[in-house]
This record gives sequence, C-alpha cells and structure tokens, in this order.
Amino acid sequence: MKFHRATSFIATAVALALSTNVINAQEKDKESKWQVSSPQGQFQQIDINVTEGTWLNIDVSPNGQEIVFDLLGDIYKMSIDGGEVTTLAKGIAWHMQPKFSPNGKYIAFTSDQGGGDNIWIMDNDGTNQRAVTDETFRLLNSPAWSPDGDYIVARKHFTSGRSLGAGEVWMYHKTGGSGVELTKRPNDQKDLGEPAFSPDGKYIYFSQDATPGKTFHYSKDSVKGIYKIKRLDRATGEIKVIINGMGGAIRPTPSPDGKKLAYIARDDFQSSLYIYDLESGEHNKVYGKLDRDMQETWAIHGVYPTIDWTPDNKHLVFWAGGKINKLDVNSKKSQVIPFRVTTTKKVQKALRFKQAIEKASFDVKMLRNVQVSPNGKKVVYEALGKIWLKTLPDGKIKRLTKSKNQFELFPQWSRDSKKIVYATWNDQDQGSIRVVSARSGKGKTLTTAPGKYVEPTFSPNGKTVVYRKARGGRILSDKWSLNPGLYQVSSKGGEPKLVSESGYMPQFGADNDRVYFMAYGKDQLFNSIKLDGTKKIEHYTSKLATEFKISPDGKFVAFSERFKVYVTPFTPTIKPLTIAPSAKNLPVKELSKRAGENISWTHDGQSLYWSLGPELYSHDVSNMFELTKDATEEQTVLPTEDGLNISFTQKSDVPRGTIAFVGGQVITMEGKKVIANGIVLVQNNIIKAVGTADEVTIPDDAKIIDITGKTIMPGLVDVHAHGSQGSDEIIPQQNWENYAELAFGVTTIHDPSNDTTEIFTASELQKAGKIVGPRIFSTGTILYGAEGAGYTSHVDSLEDAKFHLERLKKVGAFSVKSYNQPRRNQRQQMIEAGRQLEMMVVPEGGSLLQHNLTMIADGHTGIEHSIPTAAIYDDIKQFWSQTDVGYTPTLVVAYGGIWGENYWYDKTDVWVNPKLNNFVPGEYSSLARCVALKRLIITTTTLVMPKLPKSCAISGLKQILVRTVNVKD
Repeated sequence: MKFHRATSFIATAVALALSTNVINAQEKDKESKWQVSSPQGQFQQIDINVTEGTWLNIDVSPNGQEIVFDLLGDIYKMSIDGGEVTTLAKGIAWHMQPKFSPNGKYIAFTSDQGGGDNIWIMDNDGTNQRAVTDETFRLLNSPAWSPDGDYIVARKHFTSGRSLGAGEVWMYHKTGGSGVELTKRPNDQKDLGEPAFSPDGKYIYFSQDATPGKTFHYSKDSVKGIYKIKRLDRATGEIKVIINGMGGAIRPTPSPDGKKLAYIARDDFQSSLYIYDLESGEHNKVYGKLDRDMQETWAIHGVYPTIDWTPDNKHLVFWAGGKINKLDVNSKKSQVIPFRVTTTKKVQKALRFKQAIEKASFDVKMLRNVQVSPNGKKVVYEALGKIWLKTLPDGKIKRLTKSKNQFELFPQWSRDSKKIVYATWNDQDQGSIRVVSARSGKGKTLTTAPGKYVEPTFSPNGKTVVYRKARGGRILSDKWSLNPGLYQVSSKGGEPKLVSESGYMPQFGADNDRVYFMAYGKDQLFNSIKLDGTKKIEHYTSKLATEFKISPDGKFVAFSERFKVYVTPFTPTIKPLTIAPSAKNLPVKELSKRAGENISWTHDGQSLYWSLGPELYSHDVSNMFELTKDATEEQTVLPTEDGLNISFTQKSDVPRGTIAFVGGQVITMEGKKVIANGIVLVQNNIIKAVGTADEVTIPDDAKIIDITGKTIMPGLVDVHAHGSQGSDEIIPQQNWENYAELAFGVTTIHDPSNDTTEIFTASELQKAGKIVGPRIFSTGTILYGAEGAGYTSHVDSLEDAKFHLERLKKVGAFSVKSYNQPRRNQRQQMIEAGRQLEMMVVPEGGSLLQHNLTMIADGHTGIEHSIPTAAIYDDIKQFWSQTDVGYTPTLVVAYGGIWGENYWYDKTDVWVNPKLNNFVPGEYSSLARCVALKRLIITTTTLVMPKLPKSCAISGLKQILVRTVNVKD
C-alpha cells in the first residue's frame, strides 16, 4: 500500500508542482538580496550618550592630527586632542578596526555589511565604501596597510570540526582579488592574528597561540605564557619568534622608525604595555593599567584592541579603562583624550514567546526508530518508552506488547512483516533482545546475558538477528559493558557470536550472510562484512551523512545528510566511493524538502519512507533511475509542507489535590521579601497562594505539611543546563543527573545543546510521569556553523533557516541554539525564522565580543556564556540595558579567566555534601573528593596543591586539574 499516493498533501503537491517551481525561483531571488544593513524584523531605536567605551580599536592618522576609533559597531574620527567626533560609518551593519592608509586618504576597516566580516575601504571622510574581500565562509578581520599603501594584510578565519577555528595571515591588493596566503595555520584550533607590517615592508608581525598540542584548551595558564609574537620575513618566508615567555606577548605594533615594537604582556594577571627595542633587545614597561586582555579566549578579532604610535615615535595612543589614552613613552606619563559620542542605534526586538507548560495533555512528538513494514501496511515506532503499532494510513494506534517494567526501543520488522525484533532496557536488569509476533506481541528473549543492546535487525530469511552491544558509563552502569561490537544470534535464541568489534546501525541487503553497517573514521563510513567476521568491504565514505539504508534487493542505498533524505544506486566497487548530495560519480536524487530520518524500505524496494517527529513521509522510487520519459521528467523533491501524523496525545502527569506548607520560612519572588511564618498553598500543579497565615485561607480538604524550622523557596530554573539524558539512545528509568538537579532545588532545566532524540524523549517521559526529573526543555542539537555530521546546519537564506527551525519545532523544541554561524546574515535569518515560527533563538556566545554585540542588536533571546571582557563600560551598559535580550553568563565556564568550577574545589568541601553523596554515583563523588583534596589554593602566580593519596589516582583527574592554571605539586 502506497498511502502517499492517496493522501491529500501529495495530491496537492503534484497539482502545484509547476507553480511551486515558480514560487521557489522567486523566493531564491528574494533571499539572494538579504541585506545585513536592512534585515527583516521588528525594530526599536535606542539612545547612546557616552564619554567612555568598551574595547575601542584606535589608529592615528599619518600626519598625527587625527585618530579614528570604533564604538558599538560605528566608526568615528576626531582630533588627536579630543573633542567633537565625526561619524564615518554607522548603521545596523557592524564596522570596526579602522586603519588609516599611509597617505591618509583612505581608511581600511572590518565590516559585515556584505553578509559576514570582510575587509572594506572608505575615503577619509567616510564616503565611497567598497569591499576589498568577499569571503562567505573564511571571513576576514584586522586589516593593516603595507607601507606603500597598495596592499592590506588581514587575519583569515578557518574552521573545521570545531567552530572556534584558527587564523592565517593573508594579503590582498587594495582593489581586490582572492588574496595571497602568507602564513599557514599549524592546526584548526590554535589562533593566530593581529598582523602588522614593519615600516620598511620587509616583515609582518603577528601574535599566535603557542600552547602545546593541537586543540584549544580552557583555563589556560597566562602566567606561563599563551601567545607569542612572531615575525615573517616576506623575502624568505622564514618565521621567527620575536617575543615570548611569562605573561605571553600580543598586539605587536612597530614604531614608525622601525626601531621599536610596542606590545602587551601579562604581569601576573595584569595586562601591561611594553616597548621592545629591536636593536638592543631591551624590554621596557611603559604602562601597567590596561584592561585585561583575551589570551585565554577565542579572540579572533584580536587579543587586545589596536594601538598606534604617533608619527614622531614619541607617543602611543591606546584604549584602557574605558578611555582613549595618549602616553609619552619617555616619561611614561599618560593623559586621557576626551570624547563624547551621542548617537542612536536601530536594534531588533528580542525574540520572546510565552510557553504554556501547565497543559493537561500533550501531543507526543518525539517518535524514534520509525519503521514501515516491508509490505507497507503498518508502521512501528518507539515513544514514551514503549513500542507502538499503527495501520496505515489512518488505523488505530496500539501497544505492541503489554510489558510494564522496562523500556522498549529499536523496533525492526522481519522481511515478511510478521515479526518484530526490538531491544529492552531496565535499570536493574539491563537490556535484552526480543523477537515477538507483530500481531500478538508475544515472543521470546534471544539474549541470555544482560547488556546495553541496541539496533537489532533481521536477516532477509528471518533466521538471524544482528545487533549492537554498547558500553555503559556515566548515566548507565558500566557493568556488562565488556566486548562491545556487532553480534549475531539465531532468531530462535542461542549463543551470540561476534561479527565486528566496531560499527553501528547494522542492516541487511539481499544476502543473508553479509551485514552492512556504518562506522566512524576520518569520515562517516558505510561498510559490510560477512557474518563470520571476514571479507570486510568499505562501500561509501561521506563527510556529513548520518544514516545509510540499503534497499532489500541491494540495488540502491538511501542516506540522510544535513537532515534531508537522498537515494543513489548501489554498486560494489574496488575502492570506496565518496557520496554526497553533490556527488558526480553516481546519480543522487533528493526526495523531500522536509527533514528526514529513520529511513525504511518496502520489501520490493519500490517505496522509501522516512519520518520527522510525529510525521511520516514516503516516495515512490520505482522508476527514479530508469531510462523512461516519466523518470526523466518526474520531480523527485516533494514540495510537501506536512507528512502523515502517526502519533497520539498523552495525558500529562499532574498531581491531584491541595497541599498547604505551613509554619516555615518562605522565600518569595517579590524582591528580597521573606515571610517568617508563611503558607504556600499548592492546588494540583499550580501554586495558588503565598503569604502569611492572615493572608492565606487553607481549604478544608487540603493536606497540611508542617515545615516549621525549614525554609521553602521557589524552584530554581537552570537556563543553561547540560547533562546526559540518554546513552546510545537508551534512556535510563532513573537518571541520577535529574535526581541531583531536583535534590539541589532545580525544578526546570533548559538545555541549549543536547542530542535531539534523547532529550526530547526524556522530556516527554517526564511530562507523562514515566521518569522523575525537573521539567526538561531544550533546543535539541545545536545549529552548528562548523562542519560535523549531524550538527552542520547550512544557512544561506531565510528558507534554509526556517527549514532548521521547523524540523526542531516538529520534535518539540520552542527554542534553538544558533551555534557560531559565521556570517551575520545567517544569524539574522535565524532570528527572522524564529520570529515567523514563534521560536526563541539563543546563540553560542563563543567568547567573541563583537559578535556578541551584534547578537544583541539582532534581537536574540539571550546571550549564552560570559562575554570575554573583564569589564564593560557605559556604551555596552546603555546599549544592552535598553533591549530585552537576556544574559546567561554560565560562570562555571568562564572566558578570559579560570573556570568558576574551580572556586568550589578551593573554597568548599564538595565531596562531603550529603546531597551530592546521595544522588551522584560513587565514582563521581570520589572524583570530586580527590579534586577537592588538592585544595586548589589560588594565588596570583600558581595553584599550589598537596600530594594526592594513591586512592585518588582516577582516570581523567589530571586533565581536570591541569585545565585550570599552572599546577605545582
């Protein structure tokens, strides 16, 4: 049965195919004109009137008479003596890092007005702005002119598997071009930037994160030294370290005569301005009150704002303490250059949508492992911890089994559609593999030993079941976790046999003795192996595919990449093929505009199914790769807006009755008001009254709980929670992380980065009363701006942004996390998509101050993580306070300093906390004890710690300790 041919949404789609093509073309044309300076949205105007600013980049004109600086994304010019400012670049687009050309006629600067950060040039008076570079992914900043005024060097930003990235120095002609690479990044996570020409043009100075290893580390030791200043010889290509050592070295700024190099280093934790004599090698500290630099952070726009010399080599002009300062390098005396900026900023209203959490019932949206029967008549899936069956297209929904004390997951049909194999989970007994009748739900258990069993599948003849045995740990017991891998067992039961020590998502094609599976390598792999563990073959490699599913006849393979479903012919080859939607080696066809996962085939290979949340989609693929007129003209991408809803509604687990808490101290939510002898009245799921005995009347049917001597307070809301809700898609019946949250008073969590299927499954289980935990809300998996299978969320238009928000809304999200999308226009499109779909958007703060400020301007719901500056001044205070954009600093993870987590290890006996010991497994509370025993005594130079007892030699402890600052035993 091919219900998709009968349903109205497909019929409508076919009827509108031609008009849809026209509409799509119009939409693409519209989207191509998205302008950062005039985005769609709802706006408000805010007023700015300041005499101080935060993180101002400053440059002195060649004649020494003027300076330019940036403030809140606008660029200003004024006399070097201070006073009235002239606006050069202003607007919604963010302009920064101005640099005068050697002849003073032009100013280079960084601007996102073209979509993302690129290098621009304008005339000295701010007119005639034009782009020098036009990168859309490898974005640029930090321009610096060559002495002859013909070239500009800049920092180019590179990312790969992690969004933080690394920099290279590139050079561009002032009239444009694709640029010339001058330095090569040693890896993708250690930064490099702040380029500057020597006055004779022979060298280019830059700063570089020179800490050991290839990966970025938090809480780095700035005393020991993080950054080094290096110098590139343009003639030979040789790179030499010029300044390094304790306190690091950043922001290299050569003097006009080429004899000295101004730079910044740390004295203990204080950033100071130094001058290095390039002839004698002498270092001279000239100013010791700079703001804290950003050596510990991902400072892609510079580790400290730009500074500059006056043309006579006598003075340095720089930002510190919110002011523009002019320093006499000989006397070391400084004076403030006064300024006042009075302006307005046009910002978007923050995305905020009220959520109803007190509903008596809810629609179950998170359907997992959705599989259509090979005969196309029924669909099976897991929801709320149980397996459900539905006859297509509109039959009733019923449980597969009557089991009560275990979760059921990973259902899979036999080829004759008569049996279903699935996995079970119970926290005490662990898991098993079961085969049951699809009609009666009765059957038998195949496995004899407990374990974490997932992804079972039938061989074509139904005689063999292959499944994966996973490891435990963290939220699942690590017992029965030895020897993970793919195993085979007779469908009648028996002794399991190892097929492969690695691999996941096993499946069969046409053969009974060869199993296909996915595997991890440099890229995603689709392999196969004989059931006896021999003759392994690699068939496909893919950078971003997250699911492969071979057809029952072995002629085709469907795959999911970037959340869409594709199909391609399958053929064995000597070497593995690289497959992607854009592959040219074999034809690849996209099947749906909607997102999809949980791919399944009908037995004849004629129809393909996939799901998104509660909806089921399908496509007839019978003639897709045939040389027929119909095949060549058929529109393969279904323009459907919605699939077939195959889910159901579930009652919320709402407590019944009335409870009065009396006699105790009550902390209210009215400022600092505390009621000494108060009453809190709760009816069903709602707090009905809070007040004194005189103010609150207790109903006769209320249950009274005396809390004399105790304090009752509102439940805490953890708006940036992270914690496992599942492991290999197994949701524990009792998750100790959820119990610990409740024990410490957290009644609601919002997790802005978690596995979509696991956390929304846990959320629905909690709402239905199947598991205990705080209310669980989440963005699901992040909308990642870098490259990663299952994470990368490509956004080139508003339509793309809506695609990603819609797919997450389908599974239960009311918010999404825009995680370091590199371009401003991408982030703006996410915001507009959120506004249209009534979804909130929080960004990854990412330790990038300038991008944080654009996120505020664009109306994000809130900023996640701390902004990286140690202090902010009136400009940001006035700017941010006039918006409704929230702030979640997550001080446990600090940017620009030591993690707040370490404060608790130093100042408290974490391991003796009774709640910790009651609700956190022993191995984790023991680890906390061992960390605390180190007594991290924080001084200005080091962390001094006593020796650990041998009992604390726990795996991973060293990494936890060393990520702070310099450690001495």
